[in-house]
Parts: sequence; structure tokens; C-alpha cells
Amino acid sequence: MNIFGGCFDVDSKLKRLQDIENLEMQPGFWDDNNSATKIQKEKTILLESVNPIKKVKVIISDCTALIELGEELSGLDDDSISELKENISQADAQLIELKMKSILRGKLDESNAYFSIHAGAGGTEACDWCAILARMYKRYCSSKGYQVHEVDFTDGDGAGYRSITFEIIGPYAFGYLKAEMGVHRLVRISPFDANKKRHTSFASVEVFPSVEDEIDIEIRDEDLRIDTYRASGSGGQHVNKTDSAVRMTHSPSGIVVQCQSERSQIQNRARCMKMLKAKLYELEEKKRQEEVDKVNSSKQKNEWGSQIRNYVLQPYRLVKDVRTGFESSNVDKILDGEIHNFIEKYLLLVAEEAVE
Repeated sequence: MNIFGGCFDVDSKLKRLQDIENLEMQPGFWDDNNSATKIQKEKTILLESVNPIKKVKVIISDCTALIELGEELSGLDDDSISELKENISQADAQLIELKMKSILRGKLDESNAYFSIHAGAGGTEACDWCAILARMYKRYCSSKGYQVHEVDFTDGDGAGYRSITFEIIGPYAFGYLKAEMGVHRLVRISPFDANKKRHTSFASVEVFPSVEDEIDIEIRDEDLRIDTYRASGSGGQHVNKTDSAVRMTHSPSGIVVQCQSERSQIQNRARCMKMLKAKLYELEEKKRQEEVDKVNSSKQKNEWGSQIRNYVLQPYRLVKDVRTGFESSNVDKILDGEIHNFIEKYLLLVAEEAVE
């Protein structure tokens, strides 16, 4: 009996995994690298869905064995009771993960993501806040097992960044991180103010999915303006010595993308083109898919009254999501990347509103 019901479609996923494993054993499977890579990505996403189910089944089996043992012995000792509680806690975590996978069914949710943070009102304070958020999201992504590659950045006014962009690689990266799109507000005693006054800073987060290379999106040469400039940062033998950084402006849409992370101008051009295609693809999807429309409708002005989340360090310590009402006083851990509860609460809220 399938204790999880049909909503997770376990049997078909397990069958597809078996089919992929059989394919991998075939001679010549890796001869077509593009096809093999695509199949491997599908396998990773399937495992993301199936593994929590397998783990819950094992936990349930262990709990059942402990309960039966307790019945035979007319009770469990303290160690067994602690083990049972721990198993139940682990099962709860896995079931939440399963629920999230059942929610993240949008066409783009399984994709990798491009993730940008832009300093808003607040000058040096806002640039420093941008850097704090960048660290927070890097740590969150690390906890999810995602790879994070810095694509572009602009240094701030004395500290931090004016803006910074990452490519996030991992299953459901866009599905989870789209919950962070919007304005984030920080209130704290300024480390840059000799008078130790309280300051308010803003930074906005933009997230869009990374589309597959094989998706055909027409970009005419006459619609592009390509500028090159000298990369910033520590650099290497060639970085900072040649105009290797690239900025692309797509005239019809007004989209601007830039990259300075690669060593050569050709590589930066290629990454810019990929980012541009991703943004153009997202624009087209927004016209046809209500889900993506809802995600991007949260973009607001990077200033007072438009924030999705407040991070208050002074006069009290509290992080509160304006959209869900969820809050936590454990500010240090949150800024250290423990934001999964905020993300899950928001995605659950969106799913509930969609049903209504």
C-alpha cells in the first residue's frame, strides 16, 4: 500500500529512476554528453522527490519496531523514548520537505536560478546590508547543497556592494529562492556612524530561472548593445588589465545583464547571453503562466513601505515577514543562513491562496 497517496506519484518516479539507471549501463550512454547531462539532471530532481519518501518509510518502520518492543516489555526505557521522539521529529522534517515538493510544481520551479541583490535607500549602510544578505543567502544555499557562482558585482560606497549577482545551481533552486524576491529592510545601530545612531537600510532581491541552452529564443543582433569594461575585484593575470567584463542591453525589453566573473571576454559574453535568454524567457512565461505572474508581482520600490521582511537589531531583536506574519527573535542564526522557515511559510501561503 502506498501510505503517501497518489499526489507524489511515487511508483512512476521509481520506475523512471530504474529506467535511467538502465540507460546509464548501456554502452555509449556518455557518447552524447548533452543528452547524458540532461538525463542526469532529471535523475537528480527525481531523487530529490523520492529520497524523502524512502527516509520516512524507514523512520516509520523503526518507530513501529520500537512501539512493538515497548508493548512486549510493558514500556520503553528513557533512551528508547528519546530515540522515538527523535525519529518522529525527523519524520516531520521529511514530510514538510515532501509537502514543499508537492507545492513546487511550476514549470520553472525545478530550474537553477540567477539571484541578484541591489542596495537601495541608505547609502553606505545599504551597501553593507547588501553584503550581509549575500552572505546569508550563500550560507542558506550551502545548507541546501547548492553551488553558488558569483557572476557580477559592483562595489559599494565605502563598504559592501551596490549590487551582486549569483548563479545558484541545484534542484528546485528557483522554486525555493523565488520566495525571497522583494525588498528587505534592516534596522540597526550604524557601525559607520560615530554618533551610534539607529539607521534603516534597504536592499532588493531579484530572482529568475536559468533556462536550458536548447530553448530557442530569438535575439537579433540589431537589438543588442554590447559594452565592455575593466573588471573590478582582486583579479588574476588578465582580470583588471583588459576590458574582459561585458554588459549587454536588450533594447526592446530594456533588460540589462552584465558579467565579469570569467577570465575572458568571450566567456563573459556567453554567460551574459545565457542570462539574457533566461530573463527574456521569464518575460514570455509571465504572459502565459499565472504562477510566475504572482511571483514577480512582489517586485516593489526599494524603500520605505515596500519591504517583504524586516530585520530589526535595535532597539529589540526580531525578524518578521510582512507577507506571512511569521517572525523569529533568533536574528543571528537567520543572518547565518537559517531562513528555511521563512521560505516554507511563504510558499505554503501562496499555495493555500491559489487553492482558494
